[in-house]
Amino acid sequence: MSEHYSQLQIENATKNIRKRVLKITLERNGCYLAQACSSSEILASLYMSILNLSESKGPQIPGKFPGTPSKDNMDYLPGSAYNGSTDAPYDRLFISPAHYAAPVYSTLVEVGRLSEEALEFFNKDGYSMEMIGANHTPGFENAAGTLSQAISIASGTAYARKIKKQSGRIFVFMSDGEIQEGQLWEAVQVAAFYKLDNLVLLVDVNRQQVEGFTQDIMNIEPLEEKFKAFGAKTAKIDGHSVEELQKACQMTEKGKPLVVLCYTNPTQGIPLLKHRRGQMHFIRFKEDEYNEYLKFYQNM
Repeated sequence: MSEHYSQLQIENATKNIRKRVLKITLERNGCYLAQACSSSEILASLYMSILNLSESKGPQIPGKFPGTPSKDNMDYLPGSAYNGSTDAPYDRLFISPAHYAAPVYSTLVEVGRLSEEALEFFNKDGYSMEMIGANHTPGFENAAGTLSQAISIASGTAYARKIKKQSGRIFVFMSDGEIQEGQLWEAVQVAAFYKLDNLVLLVDVNRQQVEGFTQDIMNIEPLEEKFKAFGAKTAKIDGHSVEELQKACQMTEKGKPLVVLCYTNPTQGIPLLKHRRGQMHFIRFKEDEYNEYLKFYQNM
């Protein structure tokens, strides 16, 4: 990192990340708020202490949507520009759950890679600050989604660096609901087979997915044992502990990809949400509860 942040600064940043996403939820009649609650420490720790990134190449306020990529439209600014150079020796970050865009944008604001004013264009027609991230939205390397495509792209990128004997690690941030998909396990198997010890996968294990609790829809546990069986080095941590996140990302083992299972709380920092557990994929406030959440926001 070009700038050093203390643990206290990172912890304070997580509060700001959640506060911004709560503000968006209040102003835009809904957003992916629970994802900000569960992932803020992970994202803040990545950008403020773990990743080795160069300076952002993106504008402080992103432009309008550049249009779908095609042979006549290949000059648009990719979202990866906000993470700086994609060349070695710098790290790269692939974000798999596209619906985590709001906490990603909020994190970019927190570290000065995006202007606070940019959030005014969040999810507005014609602008690239979309609610569901894609390869043209700030911070995103690739079009992503629930099928775990990002880990496959990242594995290929990590393999390319290994072949070229280049330094710098390849990170993937993903959600636990994606683990229900088969492609993830194929990619982990590939990463282990090709000994991609430059690949780090961080999983937000908030134990929820769009239809309810993961254990009720398609149980994914025991995760630690499964990833180990596929050949990965695995760490199971408290996803809200900045210290544990920092230490876990250094637990590399020669010849093995690293999987950090970050167990999190989807109501962390906003306890008013507790009664909605199990049905928190997208948060929209009812008219009779809006003022309660507004007052909570004003006192954060």
